[in-house]
Amino acid sequence: MKIGLLGYGTVGSAFYAMAIEHPETSDITLLDLKRHDDLTCRQTADFQDILRDESIGTVVELIGGLHPAYEFVSSALKSGKHVVTANKQLVSACYDELIALAEENSVSLRCTAAAGGGIPWLHSLARLAECDRITSVSGIMNGTTNYILSAMTEQGTEYADNLREAQRLGYAEADPTADVEGYDACRKLVLSANIAFGVSIREAEVPCFGISGITAQDIAAFKRLGLVCKLIAHADRAGDQVAACVEPMLFPVSGQMAHVNGPDNLISLHAERVGTQRFAGAGAGGFATASNVLADCFEIMRGCGAFYTSRRDAVSVNNAALTQRYYVRAGEEAASRTMTVAEAHAMADQFKKERKPFFMAAASEER
Repeated sequence: MKIGLLGYGTVGSAFYAMAIEHPETSDITLLDLKRHDDLTCRQTADFQDILRDESIGTVVELIGGLHPAYEFVSSALKSGKHVVTANKQLVSACYDELIALAEENSVSLRCTAAAGGGIPWLHSLARLAECDRITSVSGIMNGTTNYILSAMTEQGTEYADNLREAQRLGYAEADPTADVEGYDACRKLVLSANIAFGVSIREAEVPCFGISGITAQDIAAFKRLGLVCKLIAHADRAGDQVAACVEPMLFPVSGQMAHVNGPDNLISLHAERVGTQRFAGAGAGGFATASNVLADCFEIMRGCGAFYTSRRDAVSVNNAALTQRYYVRAGEEAASRTMTVAEAHAMADQFKKERKPFFMAAASEER
């Protein structure tokens, strides 16, 4: 397998170090704007060099973002090259289009590292969905927010202090919006639900409420009740309906979820026959993520299909039937309210528009 590697950042450099250890994946052409004199592989700053090279059969996209990643990936698929990517934003935004391109050109599109980092989550979902009906996917899918919430719980400190520390440690970006407002977890949830349920829901349909409004007083109130707060992405299927959202959720201190600390992830699925399965581990990091990218390359060499699933049933997200109990704090006043997920997120949107202090968290069913 000859590989065109796009990007040499944290994940790209880790992938290169792992790939060159295997004869099957050691023939690499690197696309990067910067020249790396310590590397022995062919290097270029022009994607057309990779696209025109018929000997390169697989493109590994590790640039991130929508552009120029979209142009590179779609062009590669159209030219008959397999694609492996860790780009959740791209695959979530262009889900139907990219899968259709892979199918039309008889090539494979793989993105296992796009959700769960080093956890073989999407691959496991696809395997189980072939033999059982998955009814829910849920869990901690973002390590940045889990680090912040864990630190606030352990130290009793404020959100802003722990965000700065997460940025210093490299867990959070300079602009942390995608993480702390839940958009990163949302993209991972879209991919998870689509593969698990054989549907095609869109990121814009999934409401997100993040953790930027949480205070040390909220954390202290949860502690008094024997609860721990985590940012959870969850999706449920009932018949032809899908409910999905990203929101803070409260778990008992004695439960498994409460003990997932730092930047780790814990994701679970529930299927009709096999019941609940959980997957835990490093949800981010160079070598953890690169390991799934490399595993996808090996899957392609073994002759995998166009995508994890051929089903893309068009369904809409409907959160009007899922009722939960919520902790709601508006200003200094806190109360417990039972309402549908749709009602809760509509209320959150209204407070956000009015720029009023507000935080909410759903009560989990974990005991």
